[in-house]
Amino acid sequence: MKLKYLSLFIVFFLLLNVPTWSYEQPRYPSSTIYHQLLKLRETKRVLYIAAHPDDENTRLIAYLGNHVHAEVGYLSLTRGDGGQNLIGKELGVELGMIRTQELLRARETDGGQQFFSRAIDFGYSKNPDETLNNWDKEKLLADVVWMIRNFQPDIIINRFNTTPGVTHGHHTTSAILSLEAFKAAADPTVFPDQLDMVEPWQAKRVFWNAYNWRAPYQPEEGKLYHAFETGAYDDLLGVTYAQIAADSRTMHKSQGFGSTAPYGGAVDFIELVDGARFEESPFEGIPNRWDEVNNGQAIQDALDEAVSQFDFVHLENNLPRFLVVKQLLGKLAPSEKWLKEKQQQIDDLIIELLGLKVDFTAAQQEAYLGEEIEGTLVVNNPSSINVKVQEFTVMGTSHSFDKAVNDNAVLRDGMALEFAPTMMVSQPYWIENPPQNNLYQVKDQEKIGKPFNDPTFNGRLKFQIEGEEFNIEVPLKYKYNDPVDGEVNQPFVLLPPVQVSIDHDQVYVLSDKAAEFSVKVSFGTEILPGDLQLQGLKESAYKVLESTVNEAKKEKTYRLSVNGDTKIGKTVVTAQYITADGNVYEEGVKHIDYKHIPALTYFPKANFDLIKLNLKTTAQNIGYIPGAGDDVPEVLRNLGYAVTELETGSLDAGRLGQFSTVIVGIRAFNVNQQVVDQFDQLMKYVENGGNLILQYNTTASLKTDRLGPYPFDITRKRVAVERAPVEVDFDAHPALQGPNAITMEDFDGWIQERGLYFTDNWDEHYVTPLSMHDPGESASEGSLLLANYGKGTYTYSGISWFRLLPAGVPGAIKLFVNLIEQNHE
Repeated sequence: MKLKYLSLFIVFFLLLNVPTWSYEQPRYPSSTIYHQLLKLRETKRVLYIAAHPDDENTRLIAYLGNHVHAEVGYLSLTRGDGGQNLIGKELGVELGMIRTQELLRARETDGGQQFFSRAIDFGYSKNPDETLNNWDKEKLLADVVWMIRNFQPDIIINRFNTTPGVTHGHHTTSAILSLEAFKAAADPTVFPDQLDMVEPWQAKRVFWNAYNWRAPYQPEEGKLYHAFETGAYDDLLGVTYAQIAADSRTMHKSQGFGSTAPYGGAVDFIELVDGARFEESPFEGIPNRWDEVNNGQAIQDALDEAVSQFDFVHLENNLPRFLVVKQLLGKLAPSEKWLKEKQQQIDDLIIELLGLKVDFTAAQQEAYLGEEIEGTLVVNNPSSINVKVQEFTVMGTSHSFDKAVNDNAVLRDGMALEFAPTMMVSQPYWIENPPQNNLYQVKDQEKIGKPFNDPTFNGRLKFQIEGEEFNIEVPLKYKYNDPVDGEVNQPFVLLPPVQVSIDHDQVYVLSDKAAEFSVKVSFGTEILPGDLQLQGLKESAYKVLESTVNEAKKEKTYRLSVNGDTKIGKTVVTAQYITADGNVYEEGVKHIDYKHIPALTYFPKANFDLIKLNLKTTAQNIGYIPGAGDDVPEVLRNLGYAVTELETGSLDAGRLGQFSTVIVGIRAFNVNQQVVDQFDQLMKYVENGGNLILQYNTTASLKTDRLGPYPFDITRKRVAVERAPVEVDFDAHPALQGPNAITMEDFDGWIQERGLYFTDNWDEHYVTPLSMHDPGESASEGSLLLANYGKGTYTYSGISWFRLLPAGVPGAIKLFVNLIEQNHE
């Protein structure tokens, strides 16, 4: 019996928070539709606020959304751009895009909605003062106020409290902003420019989702709190809310947050922080919103009847009662978000009741502006109820049908789709403009809070059911059959007519030796005459060695040379293709593909870092053992090293002996069991004369405490301020002296942080030449350990090479090269 319920649960959660444009679903079981009907009847609203993706309490969201049937929104201040990535090499904005989609998958699982502010995750912060030195508090407060006014929650729940120093500074800041916004949202003199679009709103109460790390929460005497039985079993869904929460949390795959639900009961506490006191329920004194609208009682009565008379066996028998609700809601002209949602929900429920499927598909996944492709509309109605399809409007053209479909009939119509050159490409809205001061620059107020772009392109289908009119937006998508995964649906993407891409993110001019690289210009419908220019360099610094044209692929390829006629350090250069009519194109295209989220496409500027260094290197073969994923190998290749990535095969000392240096990727001892199993072979490689460099590992899920030839401990110590002072003992080790002399200037211009998970309690064989600390903290010498072992050399470092090297930080590159060169003859 439980298996039966579990299958219903799986189907239910595929539907639970499906975007309103997605009408291709199969006919859903009656339990799913009944559950959605209960949610339609309820009007409670809860806004949950924290700082990052994966901060949210999925168990409480699942309980409130599916037991209380409240509408629950999660406002994450950031998209997690400054975090780390367990599943790939993407960092920064790309990681933020991945984590955004993971949050959307999580909300589809637990039944919530997802929102974001404009804040950029700039990395770990130890207190809110440091955080607000990086974020513009007034602008972020405006974002939180906007979300409260727009979402209109009855209660607000903060994941964190306002006590500084006990957790990530971003966490504490989210609570500080929430408490200020709780009052500010109701004040019409605060951010009055918002009031053209929203009304002031006063939530009833704001809570802290109280917890103790690694121990059950014990309510403090004198505090007013409420306990939710979030581990309870739901008879309708056939699953516990803890299981829903675990499945939701597992969506955070880039963070390695796969979760297994615990057995038994669970309780979540919320502690009143501000607002009206209560006796029994945090929702006390909150009115039923149906009582506040015209025909509200009639709507409630109609919903009550639809619930009490629900026919689980013959779904079509419910249609008359559902249509009554639609008619009553249709008489309202709502401005509030909650009423618009209710109108959309009843339309969705009626469509689900009939099992109606609507697809609008393109013959290809991508198209260029100015290109014409084929699109196909498919309408399938498996029910016996007549659905009268009237028209489909796309690109200003109306396709009339006036045709009734029922009894599993299919209506299919093909059409030409031509995308005007003036249309917008499919760029995520928050990166359309360059960020400033760790905030995304979003010009359109109504986009603030949106998790992602609307579909690139929609058509509008108009049809009638029993005389009631429906108008639904149907997105153009690309659908295909995969031999392993079956049907796959992906977003349709519009590309710019000209794309510029560079074969290296970094181009190195070392000791004034000219560097060569390639730029490819790709065209959509035809090759456009024009010239390539490099912005950021004077003309004497580069020349085009060769240009070729591939008519079949509609591509131009330029081979360029950059000489030493540029400044020492890093220069950001933009490749531009300027057409004969003066149009400038300077964007490329990048794709991100993981099976647990939709395919992602964005258009970064065709920038590269030109890095000029008087850097001494030698010809070396380097072996690179991957960890959780980073771009360090590509940087080393750009520096002229031959790099072999050792992803398969044995790591025995004999095989490793062909490499003068072996580098182990980030978090390898957290994720790579082979490194742990063959650790003795790594040590034998060093003992035989090899040079081994280990990058940082985390304390969580560390597979072994044997990380070096002599003992040391991994800690959670870190230096989060990228400009934090560094003390250097230049005489402590040859790696600080050559082959490239390290100076204090080499610690300038670092990004995001100095390092993380530093060492402690190291053996006396190790040399620790660096000392650093965040403001107000004692110094740590555990960022860099160096030792001789046998005939070889060993390095362990918590310095954030995985960020610094791909970002082209000159001083960090010099120091890392010295670590590579220290044992090379």
